[in-house]
Amino acid sequence: MHPPHVGSPARTPAPRAAAALTVPLAVASVVLLVLVASSWHPLMDVDGDVSRTTHRWAVEDPGTTHAFRVLTDWVWDPTTLRILCAVVVLWLVLRRSAWRTALWLAVTCAVGTLLQQSLKAAVDRPRPVWPDPVDSAHYTAFPSGHALTATVVCGLLLWLLRRHGAGPALWWSACALAVVSVAGVGLTRVWLGVHWPSDVLGGWLIGALVVALAVMAYHRWVEPRGN
Repeated sequence: MHPPHVGSPARTPAPRAAAALTVPLAVASVVLLVLVASSWHPLMDVDGDVSRTTHRWAVEDPGTTHAFRVLTDWVWDPTTLRILCAVVVLWLVLRRSAWRTALWLAVTCAVGTLLQQSLKAAVDRPRPVWPDPVDSAHYTAFPSGHALTATVVCGLLLWLLRRHGAGPALWWSACALAVVSVAGVGLTRVWLGVHWPSDVLGGWLIGALVVALAVMAYHRWVEPRGN
């Protein structure tokens, strides 16, 4: 059975899947938040061990470190991903019939950014400090803004492609690109020594939760009223 053409919404069990994921994602996010905020020793030990190992690799392999800096600063940077999201929002607005979807996408990305900044301020976790740093970053550590933004933007754009019936080649290419981007940005942040592993995990979990809640909100409030 061929997928519907782009522009024709695909009927998928997305709301049920999103609802099923919401509770475990919320529980995992809250548990991790509590463990980080309370500086739970086993978690801190794992963070320290992994970070020391990856930092040693980063110092010993300047070529890979330089490549990771380019990727994290220019390709997977939150600003770059937000620009990508803004381009999609503009395209949806120009379609005229999809302005509600455009507003939903813009609001969800804004909520993700606000949530990220609020949690950073509330947890106020220090970033790793090294005697021989290979990169630097500002603000506090938890959650990783790079990981959260990549998860939100890639998740929302994949969902839009699926909803509008993207063809198999486009769909699987987009999935592969999204997985590489979300996983890759997390790796670069730990490798460059600017985040603890649990910061990245927190960004992934909270970002996925934002996407799941956004999909549920779309099917409840946006879709019944048209695009």
